[in-house]
Order: sequence, then C-alpha cells, then structure tokens
Amino acid sequence: MSVANFITLGRLLSVPLAIWLVLSGRMTAAFWVVFAAGLSDAVDGYIAKRLNQRSELGALLDPVADKTLLVSMFVTLGVVGILPAWLVILVVSRDVMIVGGYLLAMAASQPIRTRPLGVSKLNTALQIALVAVTLGRLGLGVEDFHLGEALIYGVALTTVLSGAGYVVRWARSLAGTEHGA
Repeated sequence: MSVANFITLGRLLSVPLAIWLVLSGRMTAAFWVVFAAGLSDAVDGYIAKRLNQRSELGALLDPVADKTLLVSMFVTLGVVGILPAWLVILVVSRDVMIVGGYLLAMAASQPIRTRPLGVSKLNTALQIALVAVTLGRLGLGVEDFHLGEALIYGVALTTVLSGAGYVVRWARSLAGTEHGA
C-alpha cells in the first residue's frame, strides 16, 4: 500500500461520515469533509505521479472512491430534499447503466473502451461543482447567485449526453466498429 493509496482509502472511508453529517443537518462540517475529500483526490494523484506510486490498486480504487462520494452525496442531498429527486434518479441511473454495461461486456468477453468520454469528464466536474456549491450555500451561507440552479440543469444535460455516448460506444463495440483500449 502506497501513500497515495492510503489517501484514496481515506477518501473512500470519509463517505459514511459525509452522509451522516448531511443527514444530521451539519452542512458546514459536511462541506469541509467533502472539500477535504476533493483535495485528497488531487493530492493522491499528484503523489502517485510525482513519487511514481501508480499502482493497479490505485487505478481501481481512485475512481471507486470518487464515484462513491459523488453518488452518495447526490442520493443523500436528494433524500433530505435539497437536490431534486428527478436529478438524483437520472445521475444514479446513468452510473448503474455504465457499470451494468461494462459488466455485461466483460461477461460476454466483448472488449470495450474504459476511458471516460469527454462529456463524462465534464459531467463529473459539474457534479462536483453542484455538490460543492450546494454544501457551500447551506453550510457556509455563501450566496450562489443561482449557480446551483444552473448546475442542476448542466448536470442533467451532461448526464443524458454522457449516457447516450456510452450507449453509442457500446453499440459500435458490439458491431465491431470500435475496439477496446
């Protein structure tokens, strides 16, 4: 276990705390836990690259920690009525579809590209921004000047585009017009 992997594991272990803080109405503390988790994502990546600590475990653990934190925050903020239920359903459904599609392709021995689409990277950035802006508004009292509302629609749009992009990629892969990377 490298230092980078320990940091990533710490991020993954912070998820239950972040959920509990939101459910307890402790939005300031939730903001700082999520902020620290986001910072740890940058730090573990930097350490892995600079200190040559890249590993197979880290390559698997990092996106799992990121997705676990984001999906958990979306679901929790939806459960307490802060994020709209339709958005939570859309985001979670897309992630379930991506994981399910990948598992089905693996089971069928069909290689598929695992690199994220550009629109998926934008979607993740917008999801992070939405969680940060929402917790910042609630926990720190920072005025968002309707940025949260704009981010909701940006997340929705990029979620739909990303989901459609993966469906197209998988269809091409199954048709033999796109090969695994």
